[in-house]
Amino acid sequence: MLYKLLKIPARLAIHFYCRNIRINNRDYLNADGPLLIAANHPNSFLDAVILATLFKRPVYSLTRGDMYSKPFVSKILYAMKMFPVFRISEGVENLEQNYETFEKCKEVFKNNGIVLIFSEGLCKNEWHLRPMKKGTARLAISSWQENIPLRILPTGLNYSAFKLFGKNVIINFGETMYEEDIDYTNGYGKTISDLNTQLTNRLRPLTLELPLEDAGLRKQIFYIEQSLLKKLLLAIPAVFGYILHAPLYIPVKRYTSQVAGHTGHFDSIVAAILFAAYPLYLLLLSLVVWAFDGPGWLIFILLPFCAWSYVQLKKQI
Repeated sequence: MLYKLLKIPARLAIHFYCRNIRINNRDYLNADGPLLIAANHPNSFLDAVILATLFKRPVYSLTRGDMYSKPFVSKILYAMKMFPVFRISEGVENLEQNYETFEKCKEVFKNNGIVLIFSEGLCKNEWHLRPMKKGTARLAISSWQENIPLRILPTGLNYSAFKLFGKNVIINFGETMYEEDIDYTNGYGKTISDLNTQLTNRLRPLTLELPLEDAGLRKQIFYIEQSLLKKLLLAIPAVFGYILHAPLYIPVKRYTSQVAGHTGHFDSIVAAILFAAYPLYLLLLSLVVWAFDGPGWLIFILLPFCAWSYVQLKKQI
């Protein structure tokens, strides 16, 4: 229930946080399971949020296990269809719990569901495909051993920036992988290696390889030209959008820079705070307008439109 309740506003919010989302094949967004989305991981849990909001069917995702240390938080994460995955750095004693997570994933597959896994393991803000971890291969092979007709969908996520509100996103879906594509004749270890090699080869053309400092090349790839008419029509609302939202956005950005500015989680934390705080901010401003005998309800229409206008015209790279 929580997943369904959050998905509707998240679908709206993502179009404010991202100026444009380009997808090479939108038909995949209507896919049925059993399906394992195997994606790169450049931008923390924002990667999962974007994919979960775009896919028509619910998407279960695998996330870092240390977030499940508190029972209350754990219940919320499970309600949001997020399963824990533990790494050695989070304690060898916790690795056994990954088998439980795999069993939960296979139950999702048996019900024709969709699971998202980040095949690189760790998140890092860069335009570069890193080596595949073994989790994707192990989950897929375990599913096939139970005669689950699982398909693997290689997915490349590419962002115009990692610390810029109103980014452009390119999502590339690759050629689906099937059990028949895998060589089982050389033992379990070689089978995992073969699957990871094939997955890497299919992910590589889907993910950009760009130097961090090459803003010019990023502009060539991501920049979206705006028509003069659009600029003229949105100019005034965009100015109001900046002025009216600065009291909310600037403190959130500064706070996140202090606590997560040097991590790969800046974007995701900013998006999460704004997602939770923005309705309260609109409510506060509407009460102020109402206190002066104004139509406070208009705030819920005009401010989001002004925010959208500003996102459309602001700096892209």
